[in-house]
Amino acid sequence: MPIPILIPTALRQFSGGKPEILVEAKTAGEALNELTKAHAALHKHLFNEKNVLRSFVNVYVNDEDIRHQAGLDTPLPSDAIITIVPSIAGGTLAERNP
Repeated sequence: MPIPILIPTALRQFSGGKPEILVEAKTAGEALNELTKAHAALHKHLFNEKNVLRSFVNVYVNDEDIRHQAGLDTPLPSDAIITIVPSIAGGTLAERNP
């Protein structure tokens, strides 16, 4: 059964504008591999030059961060939904009241 990977708005320009990509995979790593095979431009945004998931890219399987599971070896249940959430930095500091 195909597993949906939800693509965040910031990365959709690298997925042909698609908000969701379906892949066949048994683990989170296999799913990301299939995703980046189909949309090669995504690879450098998800993985570093050593092919390690970038520290600012969070990947969830059914709302559970794979870093708190088995990482890229996290198994995918049949009802899995993978969500990619890149960390966003920036903003302003709130003014402090003295």
